[in-house]
Amino acid sequence: MAQTLRLEQSVPPQHPDVLKAAALKRMKNIALALLIFMAVVFCFAFALQPRFPWLAYVRAAAEGGMVGALADWFAVTALFKYPMGLKIPHTAIIPNRKDEIGASLGDFVETNFLAEEVVSQKLATTHIAQKVGTWLTKPGSADRVTTEGAAALRGAISVLKDDDIQDVIESLVRKHVMDPPWGPPVGKLAERIFADGHHHALVDLLVDRSTTWIQANHDTISGLVTDRSPSWVPVFVDGLVGDKIHTEIYKFARAVQDNPHHEVRLQLDKYLKDLAQELQHDPAMIAKAEDIKAQVLGDPEVRELAGRTWETIKTALTDAVDDPTSELRLKFTSAVHDFGSRLVSDLELAGKVNKWIADAAAYLVGTYKHEITSLITDTVERWDAVETSEKIELQVGKDLQFIRINGTVVGSLAGLAIFTVATLVFG
Repeated sequence: MAQTLRLEQSVPPQHPDVLKAAALKRMKNIALALLIFMAVVFCFAFALQPRFPWLAYVRAAAEGGMVGALADWFAVTALFKYPMGLKIPHTAIIPNRKDEIGASLGDFVETNFLAEEVVSQKLATTHIAQKVGTWLTKPGSADRVTTEGAAALRGAISVLKDDDIQDVIESLVRKHVMDPPWGPPVGKLAERIFADGHHHALVDLLVDRSTTWIQANHDTISGLVTDRSPSWVPVFVDGLVGDKIHTEIYKFARAVQDNPHHEVRLQLDKYLKDLAQELQHDPAMIAKAEDIKAQVLGDPEVRELAGRTWETIKTALTDAVDDPTSELRLKFTSAVHDFGSRLVSDLELAGKVNKWIADAAAYLVGTYKHEITSLITDTVERWDAVETSEKIELQVGKDLQFIRINGTVVGSLAGLAIFTVATLVFG
Protein backbone atom coordinates (compact mmCIF):
# COMPACT_ATOMS: atom_id res chain seq x y z
CA MET A 1 0.00 0.00 0.00
CA ALA A 2 2.82 2.40 0.86
CA GLN A 3 4.52 1.44 -2.38
CA THR A 4 1.40 2.39 -4.35
CA LEU A 5 1.26 5.79 -2.67
CA ARG A 6 4.92 6.48 -3.42
CA LEU A 7 4.48 5.55 -7.07
CA GLU A 8 1.38 7.69 -7.48
CA GLN A 9 3.20 10.69 -6.01
CA SER A 10 6.48 10.32 -7.94
CA VAL A 11 5.49 9.33 -11.51
CA PRO A 12 2.81 10.42 -14.00
CA PRO A 13 -0.61 8.75 -13.66
CA GLN A 14 -0.29 6.91 -17.00
CA HIS A 15 3.14 5.48 -16.19
CA PRO A 16 3.16 1.65 -16.50
CA ASP A 17 4.34 1.23 -12.91
CA VAL A 18 1.44 3.33 -11.61
CA LEU A 19 -1.03 1.22 -13.58
CA LYS A 20 0.53 -1.99 -12.28
CA ALA A 21 0.46 -0.68 -8.70
CA ALA A 22 -3.21 0.21 -9.03
CA ALA A 23 -4.02 -3.23 -10.43
CA LEU A 24 -2.08 -4.89 -7.60
CA LYS A 25 -3.95 -2.84 -5.01
CA ARG A 26 -7.29 -3.76 -6.58
CA MET A 27 -6.50 -7.49 -6.56
CA LYS A 28 -5.35 -7.34 -2.93
CA ASN A 29 -8.62 -5.67 -1.96
CA ILE A 30 -10.62 -8.35 -3.81
CA ALA A 31 -8.73 -11.15 -2.06
CA LEU A 32 -9.16 -9.45 1.32
CA ALA A 33 -12.85 -8.82 0.67
CA LEU A 34 -13.34 -12.49 -0.15
CA LEU A 35 -11.64 -13.49 3.13
CA ILE A 36 -13.86 -11.11 5.11
CA PHE A 37 -16.91 -12.46 3.31
CA MET A 38 -15.96 -16.02 4.32
CA ALA A 39 -15.44 -14.90 7.92
CA VAL A 40 -18.87 -13.23 8.05
CA VAL A 41 -20.54 -16.30 6.51
CA PHE A 42 -18.74 -18.52 9.05
CA CYS A 43 -19.93 -16.38 11.97
CA PHE A 44 -23.57 -16.39 10.86
CA ALA A 45 -23.54 -20.10 10.01
CA PHE A 46 -21.84 -21.03 13.30
CA ALA A 47 -24.32 -18.94 15.29
CA LEU A 48 -27.45 -20.22 13.53
CA GLN A 49 -26.33 -23.82 13.09
CA PRO A 50 -28.32 -25.13 16.18
CA ARG A 51 -31.58 -23.79 14.68
CA PHE A 52 -30.78 -24.69 11.08
CA PRO A 53 -28.64 -27.85 10.96
CA TRP A 54 -28.08 -27.60 7.23
CA LEU A 55 -25.94 -24.47 7.94
CA ALA A 56 -23.25 -26.88 9.15
CA TYR A 57 -22.36 -27.42 5.52
CA VAL A 58 -22.14 -23.65 4.97
CA ARG A 59 -20.01 -23.30 8.08
CA ALA A 60 -17.64 -26.03 6.87
CA ALA A 61 -17.29 -24.38 3.45
CA ALA A 62 -16.68 -20.94 4.98
CA GLU A 63 -14.23 -22.42 7.47
CA GLY A 64 -12.25 -24.14 4.69
CA GLY A 65 -12.32 -20.94 2.62
CA MET A 66 -10.86 -18.93 5.53
CA VAL A 67 -8.13 -21.51 6.07
CA GLY A 68 -7.24 -21.54 2.38
CA ALA A 69 -7.28 -17.75 2.14
CA LEU A 70 -5.10 -17.31 5.24
CA ALA A 71 -2.66 -20.03 4.15
CA ASP A 72 -2.22 -18.55 0.70
CA TRP A 73 -2.02 -15.00 2.11
CA PHE A 74 0.82 -16.21 4.33
CA ALA A 75 2.56 -17.94 1.40
CA VAL A 76 2.30 -14.92 -0.93
CA THR A 77 3.26 -12.41 1.76
CA ALA A 78 6.21 -14.53 2.88
CA LEU A 79 7.79 -14.08 -0.54
CA PHE A 80 8.10 -10.30 -0.18
CA LYS A 81 8.07 -9.44 3.54
CA TYR A 82 7.62 -10.73 7.05
CA PRO A 83 3.93 -11.54 7.65
CA MET A 84 2.56 -8.98 10.13
CA GLY A 85 6.18 -8.02 10.86
CA LEU A 86 6.93 -11.34 12.57
CA LYS A 87 10.37 -12.69 11.64
CA ILE A 88 9.23 -16.22 11.07
CA PRO A 89 11.89 -18.52 9.58
CA HIS A 90 11.84 -18.84 5.79
CA THR A 91 9.78 -15.71 5.25
CA ALA A 92 10.71 -12.46 3.42
CA ILE A 93 12.46 -14.75 0.97
CA ILE A 94 13.13 -12.22 -1.80
CA PRO A 95 14.66 -9.47 0.42
CA ASN A 96 16.79 -11.97 2.33
CA ARG A 97 17.96 -13.93 -0.72
CA LYS A 98 18.12 -11.09 -3.23
CA ASP A 99 21.75 -11.71 -4.24
CA GLU A 100 21.23 -15.47 -4.62
CA ILE A 101 18.17 -14.86 -6.79
CA GLY A 102 20.12 -12.43 -9.00
CA ALA A 103 22.98 -14.91 -9.37
CA SER A 104 20.58 -17.76 -10.17
CA LEU A 105 18.79 -15.60 -12.74
CA GLY A 106 22.12 -14.71 -14.34
CA ASP A 107 23.16 -18.37 -14.46
CA PHE A 108 19.79 -19.33 -15.94
CA VAL A 109 20.09 -16.72 -18.71
CA GLU A 110 23.72 -17.68 -19.38
CA THR A 111 22.94 -21.40 -19.59
CA ASN A 112 19.67 -21.32 -21.52
CA PHE A 113 19.77 -18.15 -23.61
CA LEU A 114 23.45 -17.33 -24.19
CA ALA A 115 24.58 -20.78 -25.23
CA GLU A 116 26.51 -20.79 -28.50
CA GLU A 117 24.31 -23.44 -30.11
CA VAL A 118 21.13 -21.56 -29.15
CA VAL A 119 22.38 -18.29 -30.62
CA SER A 120 23.71 -20.00 -33.76
CA GLN A 121 20.46 -21.88 -34.39
CA LYS A 122 18.38 -18.74 -33.93
CA LEU A 123 20.53 -16.67 -36.26
CA ALA A 124 20.58 -19.48 -38.84
CA THR A 125 16.80 -19.20 -39.21
CA THR A 126 16.60 -15.41 -39.01
CA HIS A 127 18.24 -14.60 -42.38
CA ILE A 128 19.60 -11.31 -41.12
CA ALA A 129 21.52 -10.54 -44.31
CA GLN A 130 18.41 -10.74 -46.50
CA LYS A 131 16.40 -8.61 -44.08
CA VAL A 132 19.13 -5.98 -43.89
CA GLY A 133 19.46 -6.03 -47.68
CA THR A 134 15.70 -5.56 -48.13
CA TRP A 135 15.75 -2.62 -45.75
CA LEU A 136 18.75 -1.03 -47.47
CA THR A 137 17.02 -1.15 -50.85
CA LYS A 138 14.01 0.77 -49.56
CA PRO A 139 13.84 4.48 -50.52
CA GLY A 140 15.67 6.59 -47.98
CA SER A 141 17.37 3.73 -46.12
CA ALA A 142 20.73 4.17 -47.83
CA ASP A 143 20.48 7.94 -47.29
CA ARG A 144 19.80 7.33 -43.61
CA VAL A 145 22.83 5.05 -43.29
CA THR A 146 24.94 7.69 -45.03
CA THR A 147 23.61 10.43 -42.76
CA GLU A 148 24.27 8.41 -39.62
CA GLY A 149 27.71 7.45 -40.89
CA ALA A 150 28.49 11.09 -41.67
CA ALA A 151 27.42 12.09 -38.17
CA ALA A 152 29.61 9.39 -36.65
CA LEU A 153 32.58 10.43 -38.81
CA ARG A 154 32.04 14.08 -37.95
CA GLY A 155 31.94 13.21 -34.27
CA ALA A 156 35.10 11.14 -34.53
CA ILE A 157 36.93 13.98 -36.30
CA SER A 158 35.86 16.47 -33.63
CA VAL A 159 36.96 14.14 -30.82
CA LEU A 160 40.37 13.30 -32.28
CA LYS A 161 43.19 15.61 -31.21
CA ASP A 162 45.21 17.11 -34.05
CA ASP A 163 48.51 16.68 -32.24
CA ASP A 164 47.85 13.00 -31.58
CA ILE A 165 46.97 12.32 -35.22
CA GLN A 166 49.99 14.25 -36.43
CA ASP A 167 52.17 12.20 -34.09
CA VAL A 168 50.73 8.99 -35.55
CA ILE A 169 51.29 10.16 -39.13
CA GLU A 170 54.80 11.35 -38.29
CA SER A 171 55.66 8.03 -36.64
CA LEU A 172 54.36 6.16 -39.71
CA VAL A 173 56.39 8.39 -42.05
CA ARG A 174 59.52 7.85 -39.99
CA LYS A 175 58.96 4.10 -39.72
CA HIS A 176 58.09 3.41 -43.33
CA VAL A 177 59.79 6.30 -45.17
CA MET A 178 62.62 7.83 -43.15
CA ASP A 179 64.13 4.90 -41.29
CA PRO A 180 64.51 2.43 -44.21
CA PRO A 181 67.40 3.27 -46.59
CA TRP A 182 66.27 4.80 -49.88
CA GLY A 183 69.07 3.58 -52.10
CA PRO A 184 68.32 -0.16 -52.52
CA PRO A 185 64.53 0.12 -53.04
CA VAL A 186 64.90 3.09 -55.39
CA GLY A 187 67.64 1.25 -57.29
CA LYS A 188 65.56 -1.91 -57.54
CA LEU A 189 62.58 0.04 -58.84
CA ALA A 190 64.76 1.95 -61.30
CA GLU A 191 66.37 -1.29 -62.51
CA ARG A 192 62.95 -2.71 -63.34
CA ILE A 193 61.88 0.48 -65.10
CA PHE A 194 65.10 0.70 -67.14
CA ALA A 195 65.03 -3.02 -68.01
CA ASP A 196 61.49 -2.72 -69.39
CA GLY A 197 62.39 0.45 -71.31
CA HIS A 198 59.71 2.59 -69.64
CA HIS A 199 62.21 5.47 -69.39
CA HIS A 200 62.51 5.79 -73.17
CA ALA A 201 59.35 7.89 -73.36
CA LEU A 202 60.88 10.38 -70.94
CA VAL A 203 64.18 10.42 -72.87
CA ASP A 204 62.26 11.03 -76.10
CA LEU A 205 60.44 13.92 -74.47
CA LEU A 206 63.67 15.49 -73.24
CA VAL A 207 65.38 15.06 -76.63
CA ASP A 208 62.38 16.52 -78.48
CA ARG A 209 62.21 19.51 -76.18
CA SER A 210 65.97 20.06 -76.41
CA THR A 211 65.93 19.90 -80.22
CA THR A 212 63.03 22.35 -80.39
CA TRP A 213 64.79 24.73 -77.99
CA ILE A 214 68.06 24.59 -79.98
CA GLN A 215 66.24 25.33 -83.22
CA ALA A 216 64.38 28.27 -81.72
CA ASN A 217 67.37 29.84 -79.91
CA HIS A 218 69.94 30.56 -82.65
CA ASP A 219 70.70 34.02 -81.25
CA THR A 220 71.25 32.68 -77.74
CA ILE A 221 73.85 30.13 -78.90
CA SER A 222 75.59 32.64 -81.20
CA GLY A 223 75.62 35.16 -78.36
CA LEU A 224 77.39 32.68 -76.11
CA VAL A 225 80.12 32.25 -78.77
CA THR A 226 80.55 36.01 -79.16
CA ASP A 227 80.72 36.58 -75.40
CA ARG A 228 83.48 34.02 -74.96
CA SER A 229 85.65 34.78 -78.03
CA PRO A 230 88.80 37.00 -77.73
CA SER A 231 88.28 40.69 -78.34
CA TRP A 232 90.68 40.74 -81.28
CA VAL A 233 88.53 38.28 -83.26
CA PRO A 234 86.47 40.16 -85.89
CA VAL A 235 82.73 40.26 -85.33
CA PHE A 236 81.88 38.58 -88.65
CA VAL A 237 84.14 35.65 -87.62
CA ASP A 238 82.19 35.28 -84.36
CA GLY A 239 79.00 35.22 -86.39
CA LEU A 240 80.29 32.53 -88.72
CA VAL A 241 81.55 30.43 -85.81
CA GLY A 242 78.25 30.88 -83.93
CA ASP A 243 76.23 29.84 -86.97
CA LYS A 244 78.42 26.80 -87.46
CA ILE A 245 78.18 25.75 -83.81
CA HIS A 246 74.39 26.20 -83.79
CA THR A 247 74.06 24.18 -86.98
CA GLU A 248 76.23 21.33 -85.67
CA ILE A 249 74.46 21.22 -82.31
CA TYR A 250 71.09 21.13 -84.04
CA LYS A 251 72.25 18.37 -86.43
CA PHE A 252 73.56 16.39 -83.46
CA ALA A 253 70.28 16.80 -81.58
CA ARG A 254 68.29 15.76 -84.66
CA ALA A 255 70.45 12.69 -85.06
CA VAL A 256 69.81 11.70 -81.45
CA GLN A 257 66.13 12.42 -81.98
CA ASP A 258 65.76 10.40 -85.16
CA ASN A 259 67.90 7.37 -84.24
CA PRO A 260 66.53 5.21 -81.38
CA HIS A 261 69.87 3.39 -81.28
CA HIS A 262 72.09 6.48 -81.23
CA GLU A 263 75.27 6.18 -79.20
CA VAL A 264 74.10 8.91 -76.82
CA ARG A 265 70.94 6.98 -76.09
CA LEU A 266 72.89 3.77 -75.57
CA GLN A 267 75.34 5.47 -73.24
CA LEU A 268 72.47 7.08 -71.34
CA ASP A 269 70.82 3.65 -70.92
CA LYS A 270 74.12 2.21 -69.69
CA TYR A 271 74.60 5.07 -67.24
CA LEU A 272 71.08 4.72 -65.82
CA LYS A 273 71.39 0.95 -65.43
CA ASP A 274 74.78 1.34 -63.71
CA LEU A 275 73.24 3.96 -61.42
CA ALA A 276 70.43 1.55 -60.49
CA GLN A 277 73.01 -1.12 -59.59
CA GLU A 278 75.10 1.32 -57.57
CA LEU A 279 72.05 2.46 -55.61
CA GLN A 280 71.51 -1.15 -54.58
CA HIS A 281 75.06 -2.36 -53.98
CA ASP A 282 77.55 0.54 -53.79
CA PRO A 283 77.96 1.74 -50.16
CA ALA A 284 79.18 5.16 -51.33
CA MET A 285 76.17 5.71 -53.59
CA ILE A 286 73.80 4.44 -50.88
CA ALA A 287 75.36 6.93 -48.46
CA LYS A 288 74.84 9.75 -50.97
CA ALA A 289 71.19 8.77 -51.31
CA GLU A 290 70.85 8.90 -47.51
CA ASP A 291 72.44 12.37 -47.45
CA ILE A 292 69.95 13.55 -50.06
CA LYS A 293 67.10 12.07 -48.01
CA ALA A 294 68.30 13.83 -44.87
CA GLN A 295 68.54 17.15 -46.73
CA VAL A 296 65.08 16.80 -48.26
CA LEU A 297 63.22 15.39 -45.24
CA GLY A 298 64.69 16.60 -41.98
CA ASP A 299 62.80 16.71 -38.66
CA PRO A 300 61.02 20.03 -39.36
CA GLU A 301 60.01 18.91 -42.83
CA VAL A 302 58.62 15.60 -41.58
CA ARG A 303 56.59 17.34 -38.85
CA GLU A 304 55.30 19.87 -41.34
CA LEU A 305 54.43 17.10 -43.80
CA ALA A 306 52.46 15.23 -41.12
CA GLY A 307 50.59 18.40 -40.16
CA ARG A 308 49.73 19.28 -43.76
CA THR A 309 48.64 15.70 -44.48
CA TRP A 310 46.23 15.59 -41.52
CA GLU A 311 44.85 19.05 -42.21
CA THR A 312 44.23 18.10 -45.83
CA ILE A 313 42.50 14.84 -44.89
CA LYS A 314 40.49 16.51 -42.12
CA THR A 315 39.33 19.37 -44.34
CA ALA A 316 38.41 17.03 -47.18
CA LEU A 317 36.43 14.69 -44.93
CA THR A 318 34.67 17.53 -43.11
CA ASP A 319 33.64 19.20 -46.35
CA ALA A 320 32.49 15.88 -47.79
CA VAL A 321 30.32 14.85 -44.83
CA ASP A 322 28.78 18.32 -44.47
CA ASP A 323 27.81 18.53 -48.14
CA PRO A 324 24.84 16.26 -49.03
CA THR A 325 25.80 16.51 -52.70
CA SER A 326 29.48 15.70 -52.24
CA GLU A 327 30.90 12.94 -54.38
CA LEU A 328 31.98 10.97 -51.32
CA ARG A 329 28.47 10.90 -49.83
CA LEU A 330 26.81 10.15 -53.16
CA LYS A 331 29.21 7.28 -53.88
CA PHE A 332 28.82 5.91 -50.35
CA THR A 333 25.03 6.06 -50.62
CA SER A 334 25.15 4.29 -53.97
CA ALA A 335 27.51 1.65 -52.56
CA VAL A 336 25.20 1.01 -49.59
CA HIS A 337 22.17 0.63 -51.89
CA ASP A 338 24.08 -1.69 -54.23
CA PHE A 339 25.28 -3.77 -51.31
CA GLY A 340 21.69 -4.14 -50.09
CA SER A 341 20.59 -5.25 -53.56
CA ARG A 342 23.35 -7.84 -53.67
CA LEU A 343 22.38 -9.19 -50.25
CA VAL A 344 18.86 -9.79 -51.58
CA SER A 345 19.77 -11.22 -55.00
CA ASP A 346 23.11 -12.94 -54.37
CA LEU A 347 22.36 -16.00 -52.26
CA GLU A 348 26.03 -16.94 -51.97
CA LEU A 349 26.96 -13.51 -50.60
CA ALA A 350 23.98 -13.52 -48.24
CA GLY A 351 25.00 -16.96 -46.99
CA LYS A 352 28.54 -15.77 -46.31
CA VAL A 353 27.28 -12.71 -44.44
CA ASN A 354 24.83 -14.79 -42.39
CA LYS A 355 27.59 -17.25 -41.50
CA TRP A 356 29.91 -14.41 -40.55
CA ILE A 357 27.22 -12.88 -38.32
CA ALA A 358 26.48 -16.25 -36.72
CA ASP A 359 30.16 -16.98 -36.13
CA ALA A 360 30.75 -13.50 -34.71
CA ALA A 361 27.73 -13.75 -32.41
CA ALA A 362 28.73 -17.24 -31.26
CA TYR A 363 32.25 -16.04 -30.54
CA LEU A 364 31.01 -13.01 -28.60
CA VAL A 365 28.56 -15.11 -26.63
CA GLY A 366 31.08 -17.84 -25.96
CA THR A 367 33.74 -15.36 -24.87
CA TYR A 368 31.74 -12.70 -23.05
CA LYS A 369 28.52 -14.41 -21.91
CA HIS A 370 29.66 -14.30 -18.28
CA GLU A 371 30.33 -10.57 -18.55
CA ILE A 372 26.92 -10.09 -20.20
CA THR A 373 25.01 -11.94 -17.50
CA SER A 374 27.03 -10.22 -14.79
CA LEU A 375 24.98 -7.16 -15.70
CA ILE A 376 21.96 -8.93 -14.16
CA THR A 377 23.85 -10.11 -11.10
CA ASP A 378 25.60 -6.80 -10.43
CA THR A 379 22.41 -4.80 -10.96
CA VAL A 380 20.43 -6.95 -8.51
CA GLU A 381 23.26 -6.76 -5.98
CA ARG A 382 23.17 -2.95 -6.13
CA TRP A 383 19.45 -2.85 -5.46
CA ASP A 384 18.16 -2.28 -1.94
CA ALA A 385 16.52 -5.41 -0.51
CA VAL A 386 13.17 -3.72 0.16
CA GLU A 387 13.27 -1.99 -3.25
CA THR A 388 13.98 -5.30 -4.97
CA SER A 389 11.05 -6.94 -3.23
CA GLU A 390 8.78 -4.07 -4.22
CA LYS A 391 9.97 -4.19 -7.86
CA ILE A 392 9.29 -7.90 -8.16
CA GLU A 393 5.96 -7.71 -6.37
CA LEU A 394 4.91 -4.90 -8.69
CA GLN A 395 5.59 -7.11 -11.73
CA VAL A 396 4.05 -10.40 -10.54
CA GLY A 397 2.01 -9.45 -7.46
CA LYS A 398 -1.26 -9.07 -9.34
CA ASP A 399 -1.08 -12.66 -10.59
CA LEU A 400 -0.07 -13.90 -7.15
CA GLN A 401 -3.26 -12.45 -5.66
CA PHE A 402 -5.17 -14.92 -7.79
CA ILE A 403 -3.50 -17.61 -5.69
CA ARG A 404 -5.23 -16.12 -2.62
CA ILE A 405 -8.55 -15.97 -4.43
CA ASN A 406 -8.19 -19.51 -5.76
CA GLY A 407 -7.08 -20.69 -2.32
CA THR A 408 -10.25 -19.26 -0.81
CA VAL A 409 -12.47 -20.97 -3.38
CA VAL A 410 -10.59 -24.29 -3.29
CA GLY A 411 -10.49 -24.20 0.50
CA SER A 412 -14.25 -23.70 0.62
CA LEU A 413 -14.87 -26.61 -1.70
CA ALA A 414 -12.38 -28.79 0.17
CA GLY A 415 -13.94 -27.93 3.54
CA LEU A 416 -17.41 -28.69 2.24
CA ALA A 417 -16.26 -31.98 0.69
CA ILE A 418 -14.45 -33.13 3.83
CA PHE A 419 -17.39 -32.26 6.11
CA THR A 420 -19.84 -33.97 3.76
CA VAL A 421 -17.80 -37.18 3.55
CA ALA A 422 -17.25 -37.22 7.31
CA THR A 423 -20.98 -36.73 7.92
CA LEU A 424 -21.91 -39.52 5.55
CA VAL A 425 -19.35 -41.88 7.07
CA PHE A 426 -19.68 -41.13 10.78
CA GLY A 427 -23.24 -39.72 10.90
